[in-house]
Amino acid sequence: MKVKIKNEKLKMNEFFSLKQFFEQMFFSPKWYHYLLMVVLFPLSVVYGTVMLLRRVLTPKECFSIPIVSVGNLQVGGSGKTPFIIALASCYEDVFIISRGYGRRSQGRIEVSSHGKILTSVQSSGDEAMLMAHALPNASVIVCEDRSMAIEVAMREGAKVIFLDDGFNRVEIKKYEVLLEPACMPNSLPFPAGGLREFSFSKKFADLVAKEERDFVRHVKIDNPTERMVLVTAIANPKRLDAYLPEGVVAKVYQDDHSYFDEEVLQSYLKEYQATSILCTSKDRIKMQNFKLPISEMKLELQINKEIVAQIDNYIEGFACER
Repeated sequence: MKVKIKNEKLKMNEFFSLKQFFEQMFFSPKWYHYLLMVVLFPLSVVYGTVMLLRRVLTPKECFSIPIVSVGNLQVGGSGKTPFIIALASCYEDVFIISRGYGRRSQGRIEVSSHGKILTSVQSSGDEAMLMAHALPNASVIVCEDRSMAIEVAMREGAKVIFLDDGFNRVEIKKYEVLLEPACMPNSLPFPAGGLREFSFSKKFADLVAKEERDFVRHVKIDNPTERMVLVTAIANPKRLDAYLPEGVVAKVYQDDHSYFDEEVLQSYLKEYQATSILCTSKDRIKMQNFKLPISEMKLELQINKEIVAQIDNYIEGFACER
């Protein structure tokens, strides 16, 4: 956990951790990271090569339904969830299939059916539950075995499937949409960098959507107050800095996908003399029953019409071919 405290101006008081060191090396490396990156580079080449061979040599399973995968090469958040929400809202009988990162369950869980919530956020994971709430006309399934989940969705009447974080599911034939950040200071594969594969692997995507060129984030603050404590459990939380409003008096970072304790959040309000907890929509979904003043950073994506049209052409074209 990392805490930043404000007196009259927001001051930094960070506790060093290995996780923070590597997170900074992946997303915004400093001069002192480059020596370690050089040392780890051979391992990155080996890892990237293994992932490339896996992508090229793995047989692909075909399904008789249009499947649109929204994924990324870089670890951490890239806007996949709001991107899927924006796209899936345009279709009927749509199913979202996700791994359900951070959930306290295993196996296949039906999170929602045509907007009706069927389980808890602990069983679904935060991102899947956020999509379930944001898409009242869609159904959401979480499962480690994506092929099994696709079969279930087809039996339940799916007309189109969106696969969350599906670029690395190389065993499934699908339409690959790859989200790319506006800037990638470190474009090396793990462990020297934050990429899951070599950067040129984006050539395997059917469509590469680059932030600030093909999609733009818009953030509005719901229920802002005079003094807010930012509490978030997302990857690379410093990316929120560009969207923070006036009145943020402290920042508390927890591990990605982790859950919150209401009493601990209450203690932050007292400690910083704050008037509300500020969080993202992904965090807010895990605070639904908390009796606390909460301000929410609501993120929406404005997607280039040409990008939407290309995806729509694939879905419509798939139906015509059948």
